[in-house]
Amino acid sequence: MTKNTDPHKKNIYPPVSTFDVIKEYWKSSKKYWYFGVLALIGISISTAIFSVIIPLYYKQFFDYINHVVTNSDADVAKLVSIITTILVFGLVGLLFSRGSFFSMIAFEGRSMIDIKQRAFDYLMRHSYSLFSNNFSGSLVQRVNRFTRSFERIFDKFVMDIFPLIIKVVGVVIVLSFIEIKLAYVLLAWICAFMAFSFIMTKIKYKYDLVASELDSKSTGALSDSVSNHNAVQLFTGNTHESERFGAINIEHMNANLFRWNFGEITNFVQVILTVAAEFFVFYFGIMYWHSGLLSVGTFVLVQAYIISINGSLWSFSRIVRDITEGVADAKEMVEIIHLKHEIKDVPGARDLVVDKGMIEFKNISFAFGAVAEKNKMVFSGLNITIKAGEKVALIGSSGAGKSTLVKLLLRLHDINGGEIVIDGQDIKGITQDSLRENVSLVPQDPALFHRTLMENIRYGKRDATDAEVIEASKLAHCDIFIQEFPLKYETFVGERGIKLSGGERQRVAIARAMLKNAPILVLDEATSSLDSHSEALIQDALHTLMKGKTTLVIAHRLSTIKKMDRIIVLGKEGVIEDGSHDELLKKENGTYAKLWNLQAGGFANKSIEEMLEG
Repeated sequence: MTKNTDPHKKNIYPPVSTFDVIKEYWKSSKKYWYFGVLALIGISISTAIFSVIIPLYYKQFFDYINHVVTNSDADVAKLVSIITTILVFGLVGLLFSRGSFFSMIAFEGRSMIDIKQRAFDYLMRHSYSLFSNNFSGSLVQRVNRFTRSFERIFDKFVMDIFPLIIKVVGVVIVLSFIEIKLAYVLLAWICAFMAFSFIMTKIKYKYDLVASELDSKSTGALSDSVSNHNAVQLFTGNTHESERFGAINIEHMNANLFRWNFGEITNFVQVILTVAAEFFVFYFGIMYWHSGLLSVGTFVLVQAYIISINGSLWSFSRIVRDITEGVADAKEMVEIIHLKHEIKDVPGARDLVVDKGMIEFKNISFAFGAVAEKNKMVFSGLNITIKAGEKVALIGSSGAGKSTLVKLLLRLHDINGGEIVIDGQDIKGITQDSLRENVSLVPQDPALFHRTLMENIRYGKRDATDAEVIEASKLAHCDIFIQEFPLKYETFVGERGIKLSGGERQRVAIARAMLKNAPILVLDEATSSLDSHSEALIQDALHTLMKGKTTLVIAHRLSTIKKMDRIIVLGKEGVIEDGSHDELLKKENGTYAKLWNLQAGGFANKSIEEMLEG
């Protein structure tokens, strides 16, 4: 048996019990409790009719036939009366059964929508770290399995477990009035069967959890390879990916084989218990019949009860297995629901009010991970002030913290020490939504939704009119390539915008930022994927966009930042240099001056990282 060990999961996710799963389901389904109660009432009545009451009339039927001497009209009328009663009870039971199923449909349908919505809402409020440490496919699967498991568990309880309880209680009560010893034998068999099934299922449960985790791992690997299909082909990685995916699948197969073989052993023992129970019930039945203590009808009644209960008990281990597997599937999402949000609004958080747009990084310290170790610090005592309306560029080698600084500004991570202040307001004391509403970000690699171009641009301002979207598109020079599509603005861009070129995706992102028109603008090498002609057009559009805004630009090529008000050079130790282009060039041995001279000397196509490392 192969165990799946995921140290990241063990360190992050809180322990979750079956009761925790039930509580989470109850939070979503309690508002529809009346449908659930109707389902239970309907199934109770129908089960009692079909499994307990109707067999009593069959007993009466056979007892009457066994004692009747003549086949007179009165005897025939009596037998017809009995089977008519059975028919009426059957129709009543059928009506209650159908009513129960309709109630279940109403209960499960409404509850599952609520469950999926709650899971989605809570998941999307988690921080950047959770999504960067998990495959998107695995997270999607967790939400879906959490939802489907509710239907699976409730179906098994209402349609199998609850009817079994009704059958056992009803049958034992009836047999107690007929022959107490038969009731004891039947009850002992039922208890032994269910106890064995429960113990074996509990032993198997931990392996179900492992199999569930491996299933998520397999889905994550599949999602990772499919989403990077282009890279797989370009680097001739088909064989490598096949072997990697195959190894994970073999691990998953081994886990499943162990569970299935374990289940077959359980079934074998249950067959022995069932055969033994039937033998003893029939043995005592024959003895009592021979002594004249049991009638033929009673013998038929006992046989009907055994067949009914045996059918339910025979599938009991499978039912419990399905429920435990459903709980195991649900637990993976409940772990995320019980995991506290890393970034959350403080009690009484206020909305950010940006009058000017001044940004201050005051003595900030930050390290990735739960514990900020000194040798892993990204920032330690960093101080940067960006005046209102100022346009500041950040340059530096890889690992200097340029992109991290932007993530801290947007509270995608929380700092370990110090303050980040906008117009005198500490961002920890304001709501995340209001913070991000006031910041427009154009990332280096824009991620677009698999929706239309109109919807993707409008995401910057979701109540914008079509005319406003088109105007922003023209300013960002998107309209040029959009008009070439047959469906124009109604063209779907593919997953993550794969149908567009890198430059086209970036222009859509710029149009989205233009439409948002936030007072603070962050450009993460916003023109890196553009050709020379497009870059010239976009630079003009960005110049218009930056007017009156506090702008922070992360740059990898110096040619794009020459006109910035200030240029800040970041290094491993923090701010190395700070000043305008002309001021920094005057420093004879300055880092920026060296980089600029290298660029002017024929290194124009090299990034800052390449020049610093060279």
